[in-house]
Amino acid sequence: MRVRLLRGFWSSRFGLGVLGVILALLLAATGTFAYYYIQFGRMINERLTGQIYQNTSRVYSAPGRIYVGQSLRANDLATYLLRAGYQESSVDGSAGEFHVTGSTIEIQPSADSYFQGNNALRVTFSSVGISRIAQLSDGQQRDFAEIEPELITNLFDSSREKRRVVRFDDLPPVMVNAVLAAEDKRFFEHGALDVVRVFGAAFYDLTRNRKAQGASTIDMQVARTFFFTTKREWRRKMKEILMAAELDQRFSKRQIFELYANDIYLGNRGSFAIRGFGEGVQAYFGKDVREVSPGEAAFLAGMIRSPNRYSAPERHPDRAQEARDRVLTQMAEDQYITADEESKSKNTPLKFVSGGVSSSSSPYFVDMVKDHLLEKFSESDLAGQSYRIYTTLDPNLQRAATEAVQIGIQSVDKLLARRYAAWKKQGQPAAQVQVAVVVLDPHTGEIRALIGGRDYGESQLNHALAHRQPGSVFKPFVYAAAFDNAIEGVQPVVTPATTVDDIPSTFDFDGKEYTPDNYGQEFYGTVTVRDALIHSLNVATVKVAELIGYQRVVDVARQMGLGSNIKATPAVALGAYEMTPVDVAAGYTAFAANGVRSEPIFIRTVVTADGKLVESNAPQSRPVLDPRVVFLTTSLMEDVINHGTGYPVRALGFNAPAAGKTGTSRDGWFAGYTSNLLCVVWVGFDDNRNLSLAGGNTAAPIWGEFMKRAVTQPMYRNTQPFTPPDGVMEATVDPQSGQLATASCPQTQNEYFVEGSQPTQYCQLHGGQAAESTPGSWLSRLFGKGDNSSPPAPGGSSNASTTEKQGQASGAQDDGEQPEKKKGFLGKVFGIFGGGNKKPADGSKPPQQ
Repeated sequence: MRVRLLRGFWSSRFGLGVLGVILALLLAATGTFAYYYIQFGRMINERLTGQIYQNTSRVYSAPGRIYVGQSLRANDLATYLLRAGYQESSVDGSAGEFHVTGSTIEIQPSADSYFQGNNALRVTFSSVGISRIAQLSDGQQRDFAEIEPELITNLFDSSREKRRVVRFDDLPPVMVNAVLAAEDKRFFEHGALDVVRVFGAAFYDLTRNRKAQGASTIDMQVARTFFFTTKREWRRKMKEILMAAELDQRFSKRQIFELYANDIYLGNRGSFAIRGFGEGVQAYFGKDVREVSPGEAAFLAGMIRSPNRYSAPERHPDRAQEARDRVLTQMAEDQYITADEESKSKNTPLKFVSGGVSSSSSPYFVDMVKDHLLEKFSESDLAGQSYRIYTTLDPNLQRAATEAVQIGIQSVDKLLARRYAAWKKQGQPAAQVQVAVVVLDPHTGEIRALIGGRDYGESQLNHALAHRQPGSVFKPFVYAAAFDNAIEGVQPVVTPATTVDDIPSTFDFDGKEYTPDNYGQEFYGTVTVRDALIHSLNVATVKVAELIGYQRVVDVARQMGLGSNIKATPAVALGAYEMTPVDVAAGYTAFAANGVRSEPIFIRTVVTADGKLVESNAPQSRPVLDPRVVFLTTSLMEDVINHGTGYPVRALGFNAPAAGKTGTSRDGWFAGYTSNLLCVVWVGFDDNRNLSLAGGNTAAPIWGEFMKRAVTQPMYRNTQPFTPPDGVMEATVDPQSGQLATASCPQTQNEYFVEGSQPTQYCQLHGGQAAESTPGSWLSRLFGKGDNSSPPAPGGSSNASTTEKQGQASGAQDDGEQPEKKKGFLGKVFGIFGGGNKKPADGSKPPQQ
């Protein structure tokens, strides 16, 4: 009966209509599925076939170095090689491979490495470090060897996204398990859709009467991030499911997880969007993904649901802890970790690298590299041609500079706390003090570390390239010009023992009056040139510049490679003309490298993906200053650090031989060097407001913190004392008169002189007499044969006993010729200083120290 009724129904006109509708719906569904299957297949072919991610160019550090005797474990070297892109087996596209056998590591670079297949090494370890380094090719032993540079970052395009692509095999189990626990624990068991999770989520939503549970699998998340927008609607969800099903059919689960691991959004660090766990571990923790701990992996997995909420863990540590602990609990429940491991990880603080001046990505340095490359290549080429850019950056020094800035800038903030509060109370614009650090190898000019600001996320302005008044860090160039007179045979001869009066004075120049002041309005009376620099005395320095001629200062400064904007005015002696920290560092290379200036460079080579060299930069050096002058100037700057305004660096515990100079304009400066490393630090405000703090209290501590760390590195540990070159002699003088000491002098000191410029007269303040000049000697040639008048003793007093003003700088010689005979040394000295209280001759406000 029932069968007849059914037959009757389907044979009826109405039944046939229903059947037709069902068939039409099936055909429509089949057609829709076929349409989307074909369309999604094309989308997958276009997006996920061949090169999935953009062939962006990569920026590398300088090669690392290892040494026999270095305190380095085999595990440490293996970790470094993994971070540099090496694998423990042969993998296409890797930088090379290495093999660990007992206490030996064999390193074999590939054709894609910096060494292009060369430089294969065998490194043997003892209980205390590296005991032997040998070439694999011939067994020849080495004292040291270069190893693969570290990847600093991939270059970014206008989207400012950063990604460090990793393979599934590169991901440690703890990272994979953390993601599974947080996002999709049955990922490797279900298909595109986790039916169990769908029904569980639906039940939760119904029982709680709210939408709180998601059912998206990792497959669906990959479909969404690669192919669809994030707009929430049911049509998109259906497309996700269909696309996920096709992905699941065409790719293995490991491949899908790898796509997910390289594209997941992990918030912003600074001004960059972070994509993938490879870049995420580097951006948040400053390490390779293979080194991630359970707590760190849990944090990254925990931030996936709300990346922007957790992307500032330094400011919101409670949020970071919540994300980590939530995932650790889930990992323990899913038996990925034990209860003890869960407890230990929860009790271990997360150590984030700074989101501002992260040493891992060196953002200001990378910006400088990119700006240079854009002069030769288009942005599309840099984003798509896989150039390998090998730079001069030393990651260890960059990390040291970052630590020094973090410590030093906090101290400066404390010194400025009251002013910050006062500005805020007065409704003035909020201002935070900024910082720049430039570190050079003075013998090659290679920039080894660079920090351009305190927080790249807040300001991308590279202060290392910003023009500011250098203040007293320029003074060594004044004294170098003065000492150079003895080399060039130009009067007056100035030595470290020459004395000047450090008293309130006014200088006339070009019809205008210039009245500098000492820092703190403190004057020392009669001082030697050495003491004038040790205590950074402004008035005494301007007197030295006037004594030799302002143009002479400018000529020597330009000879040493400083800017053409420097003018021959009294203000030049106090660093009134603007330079960048990089400019100052380049000028100081001559002091640190025996008179040879090296031009700053930051890119060594650029090669294409197939190894073709497209740019190469070799060091460019030239002699600019006599080594004898360099030594005298360095000797003065050693005393600046040991006894003068730079002593704060010694107080911090930095004890290596070094020379340097503080600077205080509207900003704080410190420039200094050892025998193998040069560093310049600047501290100041963007709006050029007065810092009102001495360079010794702001920039010098940062320099000291950096150098303390730098000299522990093997490449920079062997600092050498500065020794006098041929042509420099030592004599004992009375510092009060600047003349040769007698037995009656109450105070004496040993002083260095260019041979022939040493004092020839014994201290007249304590019973001395003039020493006879040998006929035909250097002195007689300098002052003229047959002149019966007594020439002044080089290095003697140049004290002024009158306040008469002069309209032009004494002894200024544009062409370097000797002054006229009718106006000798003493005639030039007496009457050059006056009194008064007027503005600078060039109208600019002079720096204070």
